[in-house]
Amino acid sequence: MPAPAYDETNIFAKILRGELPCHKVYEDDVALAFMDIMPRADGHVLVLPKSPARNILDADPAILGLLIARVQKIALAIKSALAADGITILQYSEPAGGQIVFHLHFHVLPRWKGVELRSHTGVLEKPEVLEVFRAKIAAAIKPD
Repeated sequence: MPAPAYDETNIFAKILRGELPCHKVYEDDVALAFMDIMPRADGHVLVLPKSPARNILDADPAILGLLIARVQKIALAIKSALAADGITILQYSEPAGGQIVFHLHFHVLPRWKGVELRSHTGVLEKPEVLEVFRAKIAAAIKPD
């Protein structure tokens, strides 16, 4: 059974078009990275391609190669900026895989020994808190 078509009205498509705001960490011609507004860890960032793809199962492999390089760049910046002990990278595909927003995206979460991930409660983080983490991470991104 084929996957449904890409939905241009999804929240990430709206963010990419500038119709909704975000706490932008990084942007180039391939990807946009911004703070997750319901973070499971302090410094939780989402990295998504600018091209439409529902998830990893229907993404253009050439775009995936370019995108994963951006995921790595953001992960390195997060680890450095927040003195994290490690990084968890998550990508959910299709409802049974846990996907909620149907635009391909990677979750990049800083991790510290002894600190568990928060559950996804749907509670929005305060914008001023997100901005502190955004500024630290953005400042740590190495130029190309």
